[in-house]
Amino acid sequence: MQEFSGRTAVITGGASGIGLGLAEHCAQLGMNVVLGDIQKDALDQAVETVERRQADVIGVVTDTMMKSSVQNLLAEATAAFGNVHLVFNNAGVAAGNSAGKAVWEAPDDDWQWVMGVNFYGVLYGVQTFIPHMLAHGEESYVVNTASLAAVMPMGGSYGVSKHGVLALTEGIQSDLEQRDANVRAGVLCPGFVDTQIFAAERNRPGADQPHIDSDDPQFEIAKAMLANGKSPEEIAAYVFDAMAAEQFYMLPHPAWDEFVRSRTEQILARQGVATMDMMAMLERSAKGEQF
Repeated sequence: MQEFSGRTAVITGGASGIGLGLAEHCAQLGMNVVLGDIQKDALDQAVETVERRQADVIGVVTDTMMKSSVQNLLAEATAAFGNVHLVFNNAGVAAGNSAGKAVWEAPDDDWQWVMGVNFYGVLYGVQTFIPHMLAHGEESYVVNTASLAAVMPMGGSYGVSKHGVLALTEGIQSDLEQRDANVRAGVLCPGFVDTQIFAAERNRPGADQPHIDSDDPQFEIAKAMLANGKSPEEIAAYVFDAMAAEQFYMLPHPAWDEFVRSRTEQILARQGVATMDMMAMLERSAKGEQF
């Protein structure tokens, strides 16, 4: 996909982080922008931010755990701007309360929330927007945000949800190719990005305020590396370059390439589960390397 000006982009999780970075990049390219997010005050602020770039933009309060809410996002987008050409199924959360817990120890509501947003939110976006794109027939692109967790041995709710997004998107691209559709799919697998994902608990159903109760040292390391990660603007620029090159696997953090390669080799060798030295990565991160 090379031409963006005058076309319409829809972004879930668009009020902050990678979603807002993508929205601002879309605005720079002269696109109409539709932001979907569950947090109304942050959404209103994001709309104002994108408007300052002289873009046509609307915000739609969207709960990606509900298919009807995602369907409403499409309805509002088409009512405002007509055909949708670019969809970023980007909304994502992490259950901080499960940090340090074994898979069987994490509470059911953590699994339901994380899978509901990270996996089913993407699935509902695909089920809603791809038929619309196929119907209008114009060149279109769907980018689903997974994570490097999708290609790593992470068994918690976050890792499982992101593995699901990767597998789902691989299936989507195969289906689109078989139908000779004028639509492409891509899966974004970033490493650490300077976002507020660990504050996502504020939007958990029934939550009045953020509540993360973890003394797991790896959780603290992850928060430190997140703060030193790439900026959302860097990720957005990478994604648009990847779309122009028709890349399916979008991996903007080359510092992880060797680990991904070694994990694949372990799988083929029928060996044990790959492990990560988080402290070593933290030390490298402190020296300026971005994971």
